Amino acid sequence: MSSVNSPRDVVILGATGSIGAQAIDVALRNRDKFRVVGLSASGRHPASLARAAFDLGVETVAVANGTAVEDVVLGMYAEAQRRHLTPGDYRMPKIIGGPESTAQIASTPCDVVLNAVAGSVGLAATLAALKAGTTLALANKESLVAGGRLVLDAAAPGQLVAVDSEHSAMAQCLRAGRAQEVRRLILTASGGPFRGKSAGDLQGVTLEQALAHPTWSMGVSNTINSATLVNKGLELIEAHLLFGIAPEDITVSVHPQSIVHSMVEFADGSTIAQCSPPDMRLPIALALGWPDRVADAIPPLDWAQSHSWTFEPLDDAAFPAVRLARDVAKVGGLAPAVYNAANEEAMAAFISERIGFADIVAVVEEVVEAAHAARNLAADPASYSDVVELEVWIRALACEHIARYADRRTSRG
Repeated sequence: MSSVNSPRDVVILGATGSIGAQAIDVALRNRDKFRVVGLSASGRHPASLARAAFDLGVETVAVANGTAVEDVVLGMYAEAQRRHLTPGDYRMPKIIGGPESTAQIASTPCDVVLNAVAGSVGLAATLAALKAGTTLALANKESLVAGGRLVLDAAAPGQLVAVDSEHSAMAQCLRAGRAQEVRRLILTASGGPFRGKSAGDLQGVTLEQALAHPTWSMGVSNTINSATLVNKGLELIEAHLLFGIAPEDITVSVHPQSIVHSMVEFADGSTIAQCSPPDMRLPIALALGWPDRVADAIPPLDWAQSHSWTFEPLDDAAFPAVRLARDVAKVGGLAPAVYNAANEEAMAAFISERIGFADIVAVVEEVVEAAHAARNLAADPASYSDVVELEVWIRALACEHIARYADRRTSRG
């Protein structure tokens, strides 16, 4: 771990994804502040992982897919050749592989672990980093949603720092007042590619259309979740857990310009907003350096130019994912894990064109209702295995519902 005034030692999980790549860019442009000592990735992009490892001079690389370790090793040698390096000119990082390697590298002695793994599979790494006493910069919202109280109880005060632009904005705005002065949180949403569409309009949506986000450049999962607004539902649950605000006191406002990243309304009627261009490097840099800001993380807004910002109410009829998430957050316990796991299965089915776009949230709602009828979801998970056991059951249940939607889709031809 770094000493006073030296760069913070950082481990980046999900290094070849959108957030991971931008975190690497932040680190490379701020070598005096951040020293990346470890990277993890699935192994699907060995060349990108190798390039980042050489650029940063990392000590350890974790490859979640054990069968991809050889590809990553070969990628390392290929990158060294591309740079015209001889074996004596560089030191190969230690490479560890397998499903447990991400949590293993998350336990590395360092100052900050950035968890940008996609999906609830990142929960093990979240718990490992918290157990190690490291500051956790959390971009993997699904691990908090799925883990709930298990994650919160594992975190020391100030150990959990949000990376999502909305929660980073809220954290900044909350500095303007005391906790007892907060009336509500306003979570902004771009509205995704289908803003203004009716429920009927969404029936024939294609994968290509769902991936055409108007504002943000993200990975496939986040982009589709943004199109269904499940992402906003997950963010509502995350805000409830992170800041201890009741779900009914979190309002979603559609703001297509994505300049106001979220707001906090205080008891006296004042509302504090955080504004910046839609660039994830700002919240990433802030999370890595928290509570200090990183100078020139991104170019600021140009206040010499005209700006028009609009805010619209969310259409719950066309996009029921947020309403469902609020209901799930009120139940608490394991209910948010059901919402997330069912969505991950339904989204995968849409990507493989087994079900339609509008079927995603329909499946999630059906699975939540079926799970709630079958067992007490309000109980908090007592262990990591509780969450894993629940997810296995929910994913199987979701697959049953998905199969019915797929059969209908096939019969319609």
